Amino acid sequence: MVGKSWEQIETERLILRKFTSEDSAFLLELMNSPTWLQFIGQRNITTTDDARNYILEKFIKSYQTNGFGLNLVVLKNNNTPIGMCGLIKRDSLKDVDIGFALLPRYERKGYGYEAATATMKYAKSNLGLSRIVAITNKNNVQSIHLLQKIGMQFEEMVRLNDTEELMLFANEQ
Repeated sequence: MVGKSWEQIETERLILRKFTSEDSAFLLELMNSPTWLQFIGQRNITTTDDARNYILEKFIKSYQTNGFGLNLVVLKNNNTPIGMCGLIKRDSLKDVDIGFALLPRYERKGYGYEAATATMKYAKSNLGLSRIVAITNKNNVQSIHLLQKIGMQFEEMVRLNDTEELMLFANEQ
């Protein structure tokens, strides 16, 4: 990857920072929230130990390998974790994709847009990525709307590793 790795991104209301093993209780809650289970799917994270291992094996490994990954999104004013947003390099996709998820009580407040916009800006200006993609369930209207709002356009339906068919969006500059 071109560019440098980072410690955190700040927006008007949010801080996006790398996950640490201390974030396992939050990740357990997020990955078992109703919208996560409906649109992203069961990841068999049922204990804080499961969540801690997931952070170590997925997130921290991505930071070390790629210089980026999914990041914890916290409210700047009180350091409350509300979700995740970041970049993922999947073996099953040619391009880096953006991913995001918020706890249901923080949805529809503009936080997803704020975090995704900052992530896209960082990916382009600091990592030199000219093309970023995103995948989402065709029934996830909120995600589709957010992807369009950050400048992504639908390209095609794709399957990743024998999963259900997903919508692929892309943004090129």
